[in-house]
Amino acid sequence: MSDEKQTKIEDENQKGVIPSEVSEEMRKAYLDYAMSVIVSRAIPSIEDGLKPVQRRILYSMSQMGLKPNSQTKKSARIVGDVIGKFHPHGDVAVYDALVRMAQDFSLRYPLVFGQGNFGSIDGDAPAAYRYTEAKLAEISGELIEDLEKDTVEFASNFDNSMKEPLLLPSKLPLLLLNGTTGIAVGMATNIPPHNLTEICDAIISHIKNPSTSIEELCQIVKGPDFPTGGTVNGDMLELYKTGRGRLILRGKITTETEKNRELIVITEIPYMVNKSTLVEQIAKMVQDKKLRDISDLRDESSKGKIRIVLELRKDANSRFVINALYKYTRLQDSFSVNFLALVDGQPKILNLKEAIEQYVKFRRIVIINRTKYDLNKAKERQEIVSGLLVALKNIDEIVSLIKKSKSAVEASESLMKKFDLSKRQAQAILDTKLQQLTSMEQDKLKKEHEDLKETIKDLEKILSNDREVLSVILKEVNELKRKYGDERRTQILQRISEIQEKDLIQKKEVVVTITDKGYAKRMDVKTYKEQKRGGKGVIGSNLATGDFMKQMLTCSTHDYLMFFTTRGRVLWLKAYEIPEADRYGKGKAIVNMLNLRNETIANVISVKSFDDYLFMATKNGIVKKISLGNFSKPRASGVVAIGLPEDGSDSLIDVQVLKKSQEVLLVSKKGQAVRFNSDDVRDTGRGSHGVTGIRLDKDDEVVSLEILNTEAVLTITKNGFGKRTSVNEYRKTARGGKGVINLKVSEKTGDVVTTISVNDKDNIIITTAKGIVIRTSLENIRIMGRAAQGVRMVKLQQGDSVTDLIRVQDLNGEE
Repeated sequence: MSDEKQTKIEDENQKGVIPSEVSEEMRKAYLDYAMSVIVSRAIPSIEDGLKPVQRRILYSMSQMGLKPNSQTKKSARIVGDVIGKFHPHGDVAVYDALVRMAQDFSLRYPLVFGQGNFGSIDGDAPAAYRYTEAKLAEISGELIEDLEKDTVEFASNFDNSMKEPLLLPSKLPLLLLNGTTGIAVGMATNIPPHNLTEICDAIISHIKNPSTSIEELCQIVKGPDFPTGGTVNGDMLELYKTGRGRLILRGKITTETEKNRELIVITEIPYMVNKSTLVEQIAKMVQDKKLRDISDLRDESSKGKIRIVLELRKDANSRFVINALYKYTRLQDSFSVNFLALVDGQPKILNLKEAIEQYVKFRRIVIINRTKYDLNKAKERQEIVSGLLVALKNIDEIVSLIKKSKSAVEASESLMKKFDLSKRQAQAILDTKLQQLTSMEQDKLKKEHEDLKETIKDLEKILSNDREVLSVILKEVNELKRKYGDERRTQILQRISEIQEKDLIQKKEVVVTITDKGYAKRMDVKTYKEQKRGGKGVIGSNLATGDFMKQMLTCSTHDYLMFFTTRGRVLWLKAYEIPEADRYGKGKAIVNMLNLRNETIANVISVKSFDDYLFMATKNGIVKKISLGNFSKPRASGVVAIGLPEDGSDSLIDVQVLKKSQEVLLVSKKGQAVRFNSDDVRDTGRGSHGVTGIRLDKDDEVVSLEILNTEAVLTITKNGFGKRTSVNEYRKTARGGKGVINLKVSEKTGDVVTTISVNDKDNIIITTAKGIVIRTSLENIRIMGRAAQGVRMVKLQQGDSVTDLIRVQDLNGEE
């Protein structure tokens, strides 16, 4: 092929090709798409409050004659009519929009009357459109009224075969009444529904005084009014000033009593919450034991009335259960308001005053257009009636003139010329029936002529003065209020305080027990007292073999429990987070509640307020004093309480709560003890390593830390020997010394296991490695000197040894 021919082909191929930058074309295409979604799909118009698909459904139903007083027709016919004439999109989208307009739990004022299954508040899908039927609701007539009077603009439909309205006349301020939700490209709208009476009163107030402030309007419009009722709280003034805000919605709860059992009954739920999902959510919380006081849950809802019944356990407090329902379920929900609508075809955020102004502005245009239409029709009819009256006055001449005429055209021209009539008047005379020549008909015409004169006068008066237009709007709004006004369904709460721990958990005294193998449980103090302790009753659990109760705390459910680990970390739990168990339950493993890392719990303390100090001691004799205020902000992962060597050569053995200027006693396993004032140790931060509390021999280590606030110290050894020594026997020395002898350790006694501070009438429990638990009174153990070896406190089996010593807490006030 020659070069000349190739060039010619390329030139031919390039004909009609427009050079363009790809990025610019993509940008333009995306903007076109975005505007199409915003204007033609997702965002409603402020004028009639409708999205295009809703407007087309209502207009199509009107054209089909599905008025409120007519019979319903199959939804399939309506959907087909809308798709075929006005909305060339999927049938599912159109049917979904139709269904929503018929749901009384979705719209505050439903626009469609549906017959059949149109879905439920449980999230049940509606029946297919071949099974359901629909017609316009009565209130929809206010949207379509005067549509035929040239009140709004019409445009060609998608195939130019017919016209459709760009807006409906919409006597109702629909966008404020029913609200809307829509997600467009780069923007979204979320407008809550309102009460018709309040909105009408606000419009009336604005028309009477256009300078009415938003603050004054907020005195009329209290807040949103949702179809499902409930309560709502939020900064209404900020919401209506800016068009943005966040609302807190709550369902309505009442309490009843049935067979000596208290019931919690949910009768209203927040807007757009699926009832079935809510019931499942509550049931799961009960199953997961997050709601412990509910013994039964049932849904007794029927015929559109919501009734979810929660039966409480005996002695349960309904207030705390209700607060937990609000805190953890969608019985309390949020609604983010974004009052975005199309104003003159452009998306705009509106405040309450602007929304009302736009409604009045639109209705003013509609009323002016309607009045012009009615005026033209009245003048046209007046012209006809005037001509007929002339004809009646000269009836004989006119009849004679018509009889002589050769054709209708000639007769019309003759009438126009002789009686000075217009062409339309002449034609009307020719079309007159003989029955209209009776005297009765003549009287009707004369009366109609007078009425037309008054009508024209009134219509011209409206058009001549803007105040007259506003008075018409006022009259129509008052009529709307009379016909459709109703009471609020949603109660406005001035304040919904954030639900705190005290609102969820009843404050009561409990006993928390912790075993050596790391099991924890919580019991009510009353339950504990009922055991009438004796023998093994203080343990109150079926412990695993070799396990024993290591610690027992009496505290409030609202107290913090601080778990100090051997690696020097502290982790927090609220006392109510410890699982409740009966007296024989072993509880739950602490490792499943806390984030432990190859470490064990050294001590647990309960804290009501973070005002005092903590005093810590390590195995190697290091001590540290730190303000509790350093631990006032709990973290789930825990924090470092004392800096310890990373190689594990030292570990935390105990932590105690300390007041100012208290004395402490450190005891080692080889029988040494040092007593000094806590003021000798300065207060340091969380990351510090502490200072030397006692100097230890090479094979020695600290086994006990005591805050000295009792008469004596009880020491027990590995082989079961023990003694009680007066605190005064321990000479007070400086911090960091070797101390004095506490117990003369020998092969017979074994190393010191631990010590505890005791008084004369205290009871103690001794536990052994093989699970033996012995309880005894201190009255059986005499006070001895520091150098004594003590007496045998427990007779051990071969291979057994003492593991711990516990001072019994007397919860009954008596031993």
